[in-house]
Amino acid sequence: MHEIQPAAAPTDKKTAAINWIKTLRTYRAPTISRSGFELAVTILPLLALWSAAVWAASISFILTLPLCVIAGGFMVRLFLIQHDCSHGAFFKTRKLNDWIGRVIGVFTVTPYDTWQRSHLIHHRNHGNLQERGIGDVHTLTTEEFRAKPFWGRVGYRWYRHPAVMFGLGPMFLFLFHHRLPIGLMTAGPRFWISTMATNIGIFAVVTAGIWAIGLLPFLVTYLLIICSAATMGVWLFYVQHQFEDAMWDEPENWQVHEAALYGSSHYDLPVVLRWITANIGIHHVHHLYSKIPFYRLGKALRDHPELHAVRRITLFESFRTVRLKLWCPTTRRMVSFKDAALA
Repeated sequence: MHEIQPAAAPTDKKTAAINWIKTLRTYRAPTISRSGFELAVTILPLLALWSAAVWAASISFILTLPLCVIAGGFMVRLFLIQHDCSHGAFFKTRKLNDWIGRVIGVFTVTPYDTWQRSHLIHHRNHGNLQERGIGDVHTLTTEEFRAKPFWGRVGYRWYRHPAVMFGLGPMFLFLFHHRLPIGLMTAGPRFWISTMATNIGIFAVVTAGIWAIGLLPFLVTYLLIICSAATMGVWLFYVQHQFEDAMWDEPENWQVHEAALYGSSHYDLPVVLRWITANIGIHHVHHLYSKIPFYRLGKALRDHPELHAVRRITLFESFRTVRLKLWCPTTRRMVSFKDAALA
């Protein structure tokens, strides 16, 4: 991976990142018609695929699996619309963003206000070694890992194992962890209200679904869609921040705009996957200017091709990031457990 600095910009990364803000600001304005269209072309196929999966379940539950996985992709897209709402990027007014986000949160099983708070903390602090722990993938430095007692190292190894990171972890996160405002338990009633209201909404959807189509067909399709979407979503978030050149710094050397642009990847996906994932792969631009609606991120990248190569990772290259477990302050790179042992 290599980088190309913006034309006529200074080579200093902090200054270069800050200079991009003025340019990217011109892409921030959402349009109600486009946002409504994107919402429709996400919800309608999701409902159609879910209905097809229920019908397939009446023949064989094996037939329903691929339909649920595809529907899970549209659920990810719906979640990413909720994500844009949390940044105030999908509609012009905060109230509309918030209420659409809250309704979507019932279907993505993610309490909007609670998740928004932790996600904005992630945006404000990403790459700051002293501000880890909320809204991010838990990452230790090589020195921190070596300093842990035996069972602490074992626990971290299990946490970073692919079966946990992309299998058990996403299911636990979305089905159980989100049922309480974990991390914000004492932050005020707003987050309890958000979480409990979402739980009530989920219960209403599940109850109506079971009444309409039966216990087994609904639960099988519902859980397959949610778990497929959870795994895809966690994978996307992982690749966006757990790549070889990911940036971490102590507070005295950390700068939010530099961390945004150079500490987030450009996950350059094939066009179909780019569409289904709502351009979230253009994550370095999103982190630098989060109020750009997802449907304008592609234009920003096309208009400024010098951003294309910054922290670029292809689909094939992304699979190699699974081996990366620790951040090495010496090499300033993410490394595997094996590489850390040899260092």
